[in-house]
This record gives sequence, C-alpha cells and structure tokens, in this order.
Amino acid sequence: MNIQKKRWKMPSAYTVLLGIILVVAVLSWIIPAGTYETDPDGTIIAGTYQVVERNPQGLLDVFMAPIKGMIGTETTPGAIEVSLFILFIGGFLGVVSQTKALNAGITQIVKRNKGKEKMLIPILMAVFLLGGTTFGMAEETMAFYPLIIPVMVAVGFDVIVAIAVVLLGSGIGVLASTVNPFATGVASQTLGITPGDGIFWRLLLLGVLYLVAVFYVYRYAAKVKTDPTSSLMHGIETEELDDPTSASEVSSITKQQKRVLGLFIFTFLLMVIGLIPWSSINENWTFFETFHQWLISIPFSQAILGQQSAPLGTWYFEEITLLFFVMSIVVGLVARLSEKEIVSHFFEGARDFLGVALVVGVARGIQVVMNEGMITATVLHWGEQSLAGLSPVLFIIFTYIFYLPMAILIPSTSGLAAATIGIMGPLGEFVGVPDHLVITAYQSASGLVNLITPTSGVVMGALALGNIPLTKWWKFTGKLVAVIFIVTCIVLSIGVLVS
Repeated sequence: MNIQKKRWKMPSAYTVLLGIILVVAVLSWIIPAGTYETDPDGTIIAGTYQVVERNPQGLLDVFMAPIKGMIGTETTPGAIEVSLFILFIGGFLGVVSQTKALNAGITQIVKRNKGKEKMLIPILMAVFLLGGTTFGMAEETMAFYPLIIPVMVAVGFDVIVAIAVVLLGSGIGVLASTVNPFATGVASQTLGITPGDGIFWRLLLLGVLYLVAVFYVYRYAAKVKTDPTSSLMHGIETEELDDPTSASEVSSITKQQKRVLGLFIFTFLLMVIGLIPWSSINENWTFFETFHQWLISIPFSQAILGQQSAPLGTWYFEEITLLFFVMSIVVGLVARLSEKEIVSHFFEGARDFLGVALVVGVARGIQVVMNEGMITATVLHWGEQSLAGLSPVLFIIFTYIFYLPMAILIPSTSGLAAATIGIMGPLGEFVGVPDHLVITAYQSASGLVNLITPTSGVVMGALALGNIPLTKWWKFTGKLVAVIFIVTCIVLSIGVLVS
C-alpha cells in the first residue's frame, strides 16, 4: 500500500500572526511589565522607564486581540481606517480592470515597439515600477506574462528576460514604495506619520535601483541575443505562446480606455501630491493651503467641499479613501458602465483585497497584546539599553538586516508592517533615527526578499509561466540582489547622516 507523505506547506499569514500573538501572550507572563513617561504629544521620553504590576494576557485575550487591533484601544490605534482604504483601492482597481484599459495600454506599448524590442526593457520596467511603487502592483502582473514572454523570445531573448522585465520592474517598485498603501501606508499609519514623510529617500532609492535593474536585465538580454547558448535556460524546453502583438490579435486602444488611463494616472498623482507635506519640507511652500483658503471663500463652494475638506499636502487616510471612492464612480461613468456594473465590479475588487485588509487587523493584534500585557515598554527599555552605544547608521543597517528573515516569516508587506513597525519605530527614535527611515528599511528588506522567496505566490506563479526552475532564477538574480542590498544600505546610511 502506497502512502504518500504530505509535503509541509508554509502556514498562511493569518496563522503565523495568530501564533505570534499567542507567543507574545505567553511572554506577558514572563517579561516584567513597565511603562514610560510621555510628552504632551504622546512621544515616549527616553530614560523614564519604570517597572509596574504585571497584567498577563490569557487565551481569550489572544483571540480578542485581532478584533481590538481592528477597532483600536486606548493604548493601540485601530487598523480600521487603513483596512477600509485597502478595500476602497481594491474597489477602484476592480472598476478600472473591467475597462481593460491597463491591459490595452501595455499591449499598445509592446505593439508600437515591435522591431525595437530592446527598448521595451526600460519602458516596460518603468511602467511596472510605477505600478509597484504607487499601489503595490504584484498579483496584478500575472496577466501580462503571456503577453511579454512570446515577444521577448521571438526577438532572440529568453523567458528569463521576459519574467525579469515584469517581476523585477514591479518588485523594485514595491521595494522602494513611495506611497504604496500596503507597505508605506500601513507602516506610516502605525507610527502616526503621513506616507509623504521621507518620500525623498524612497524616490532616490527608486531611481537608483531602477537604473541598476534595467542595466542588469539589458546586459543579460544583449548577451543572450549575441550568444543563445549563454542563456541560463539553454537546453531547457519552454512552452511556446502565440505572439499577441500580431495585428489580428491586438485591437487599438479605444478613446474610452485612453480616458480611463488618464484618470488612473491622475488619481495616483493627486494622491501623491495630497500626501506630501509640502509646508513641512519648506515653510514657504504654502501654495496649496493658500489655494484651499481661496477656494472655500468662494460663495456656495462649501456646499460642495463641506466644512471638513483639507488642502493638498495635509491629506491622510480619510482623504485618500474618499479620492479612490469618488474616482471609482468617475471611471465607471467615463467607461459608460451601468450603475449595477460599477457597484458589482467595485465590490469584486474590494473582495480581492479583503484578505489584505483583514491581515492588517490581525497583525495589529500583536501590539494590542504587548500593550495591554504592559511589556511593550520593557522591550523598548531593553532595546534602549542595548542600542545605547550604537550609532544611528549601524542601527538602520541592523534594522534592514533584521527585516530580511522577518519578511520570509511574514511575506505580507502590510502584515509585516503592522506586526513590527510599532516596536522598531520607537527604538529608532531612541538613537536618533527618523521613523520614515525605519519604514524605508522595512519595506526595502521586504521587497528584496519578495523578489526571490519561494513563499511568494507571485514569484512562483511567474516562474511557472516561464517554466523557469527556481534555482535558475536565483542564479540570475544573485548578483543583482547583492547590489540592491549594498545600494540600499548606502542610501539608508546617507539618509540617517543628513537627517
């Protein structure tokens, strides 16, 4: 009788996070309880730690933690506003996806560059990079591999080039997320800063790593075109796909889809402008506040804008959630979708992001148990003592390294942020490292790991489409990963030194 052994599979993010909550609850019986004094703004004052009476957490507290993590407590801000935003951006993407505007736009880029496919490498990588850095484009890229693979193979490249254009393009974007709500947004909300704080360093990292990745992929592509036997896939059969850029299969992008693409770009551009704290960067940059004051002074304008409207540069999750809600309706109307279709596709898109929205609340439960168990301050105190003689540069580099294995344990960027940033941010403050650089270190490490980890469904799905063995992908990306690691450490170090 043949009994096949079941292969061990990595538990879901929910199970991992619930397990961490249980471990933290057990630690609340072991670790001494303590508190810090805070200033009027609620910021912890270093050196004011004192031991207090224990408040150990029980099994009921473990299962209650994700619920409290979502709605919030006196000591832990709730994740409901960021979870709601995630659902609304999912709804927006659901409506946009129904118009096929993104697919048509990518298809037209490929079609117009037929015969000069080498230029597709920087162009397409830039497109996917923008998707990754603004809204965490990852699973959404799966639809584009069947489009890109045959084009790249037909002109003398190999499937690794095709996969790299999409996977590395979007992956570098996520790694250097500028306003990605699932990475930067969740982490910023946890520390009480705006996603626009520290955006300069993330933009710098984004630009440098884009150039590095394009050069790396372009160099390999040119090498394969010159000598096909130098391909890492030489001798490995790959499934042939039809060339989707033939005139019979590609229809021109419609005027309606062009309008939708314009609205799509406008929405994310407006979000970026709204989140960047312009007057904090330069006290003279008050043009948006001035314009807003003029706007609401116009008679009857408040009937449209209301009393609670905020000027660009001061937006937070309420405002950007409203933005995506309104633009979902606008896109639907421009695409001439019926009311029923707009609502239906909005909810379909929101449903696709429900898991991400819930994992934020579950992860926030870790902070709930630590705070209500009164051990957060003790952990910070230990960190304060151990990091007392550590320079800010060493701290930020160690933080980056710390997040590399953590990203394997918790592959969800939003889950990882909600679970750990609440601890690492205050530790950074003790040694003079700004919160926004701790966030950059976390998302850079998470993004780097998610370019190569077998626990990522995006990585394994992309490699399966290209019939690329994981070891071949590791061999291809090995040197690039090393360069990314070094470049990130340099940018983080410079950021600490000039902050």
